[in-house]
Order: sequence, then structure tokens, then C-alpha cells
Amino acid sequence: MEGSADIHVTNSPHRGFTLIELMIVIAIISILAAILIPNFLHARSESITSACEMNEKMIATAEEEYSVDNGGLYVALTTLTTPYITSVPTDPVKKGNSYSINTSSGAYGSYEVSDSGGHDSTTLLQVVQEGGSASCSACTTLLWDQNSGVRGK
Repeated sequence: MEGSADIHVTNSPHRGFTLIELMIVIAIISILAAILIPNFLHARSESITSACEMNEKMIATAEEEYSVDNGGLYVALTTLTTPYITSVPTDPVKKGNSYSINTSSGAYGSYEVSDSGGHDSTTLLQVVQEGGSASCSACTTLLWDQNSGVRGK
């Protein structure tokens, strides 16, 4: 047949991935996940601890503002309302739990703000332990002391 195009059909099978190649790819992905997931979890724990520190600092600032306006009086968290604090923050570690303020005088000053605990102790290694100068290796609670700022317990 003149003028007709020659069409060559081959019956060669399509080349795919072998079982070994797929297993190697899965193994590499598993190794990467095993390395990265703990790092992501630790970073999340550190961000929660940092958020908790900032919440306590905000409450301490409101406490100081209230004290300046009311002749040096320090009050419970429920008394700190607008304009000192617009909304009472909740503890990011234990959702729904609120912070507490101890307003009796002590070694920490005239007040101490504390959370409900439950922090990953590895995120508090840079924090000084309450009542001492050693770093907190087993602390799970953050405190904000009037005299010294962030402490661990």
C-alpha cells in the first residue's frame, strides 16, 4: 500500500517501579519522618511555653497598672478588668484552665502569677528554678514573680 503510514505496534510491557525501589523510597521517607516529627513536637511545646510566659507577663503588667492606680493594692485575677486587661487569658497547656495570682507577700514580692502546670520540662531548661539559682530540669509549671520575673516550679 503506497502512501499509507507504517504503524509499528510493539507489545513491550510498560516499565514501572520495582518492589525494591518502592521499599527504598518508603524507607527514606520513614527515616526523615522519624527525624522531623520529634523536632516539630518540641518546637510546638516551646511555642506553648513561650505563649504561657507572655500571658503571665501580660497579667503581671495589668497587676502593676492596677496597683499604681489603686495605692499599691494587688488584687486577684478576677478583679483585673478593663482597662487593665480586656480578657483573661487561658492557659495554652491545659485548655480552659486559667492562671492564678497569689497576692500575699512572700519572697517573690507582693504577687506571683502561676499557670496550671503540664509544660514539657525540656522547654524550661533556660528558666531558673523557684527559690534557687539552678536551672529547671524537672519543672513543669511557670511562675511570674514580681521580684524576679519568670521562674520554674
